[in-house]
Amino acid sequence: MPYDPKTQKYPYPEDTGSHYIILKKNNGAVFDDKYPYVDTSEKMRIKRFFVRLLLHAVVFPVAYIRLGLKIEGRENLKKHREELKNGVITVCNHVHFWDFIAVMKALSPAKPYVLAWDKNLRGENAGLIRLVGGIPVPVNDAHAATVMARQVGEMLNGGGWLHVYGEGSMWEFYQPVRPFKNGAAYLACRFDKPVLPLAFSYREPGFIRKKIFRQIALFTLRVGEPLYADKTLPKKERADELTVRSHRAVCRLAGIDPEKNLYPPLYNDSRRVDYY
Repeated sequence: MPYDPKTQKYPYPEDTGSHYIILKKNNGAVFDDKYPYVDTSEKMRIKRFFVRLLLHAVVFPVAYIRLGLKIEGRENLKKHREELKNGVITVCNHVHFWDFIAVMKALSPAKPYVLAWDKNLRGENAGLIRLVGGIPVPVNDAHAATVMARQVGEMLNGGGWLHVYGEGSMWEFYQPVRPFKNGAAYLACRFDKPVLPLAFSYREPGFIRKKIFRQIALFTLRVGEPLYADKTLPKKERADELTVRSHRAVCRLAGIDPEKNLYPPLYNDSRRVDYY
């Protein structure tokens, strides 16, 4: 059985797709059809280059220590290199503020973009999130969403990588893999790209980490093998079916039986993938 932190410290909301993080800052950024969702300007490329240097020199080593990080399954990236070189969408559970740092390290030398909560791109860390590849998801603006998807598609078709948190929000140290939304699978089907599942699971910390540093759990990140849309299905069914398989793959990588990946009854599980 995978280690379960069993924490009640965090105010998990009733809706399994909702956020509980409170952001105090709003920089007023507007994510409309004029916004450069995938910014390929020379200025941004230079900034991202120096950020990558900082990541490798400082941030990745600190993350390894802070998270007690272990990465497994990187051989799958080499095994499927030819399939992945033309663009891929990665998915995993979202369980820590720093978990995208672990994802970037696991996928290196690829430089993934990441779909992000629009409020995060207006909050305290907006600039940093943008520099590590954050792409805001527009809300209540269908035209802006269309522009964002088109730019993402162009990036993927150019061999880029996109990371998507299928659960749609971050719940720290939560054990079950929450219901996935079908955005990642929709993009994979639309642009004919594979979905690469990854999963975070937990390890019990030792005495020093637990008692002195008060760490709740240590993290293991596993990289799986690519999944593809079932083109024998009608187009309208492909994304939902791929969402189900992606969710189950992430569960298995986390050491959880997908059939027993139960959500506590007090939560609203109406978005469970088997309800699609």
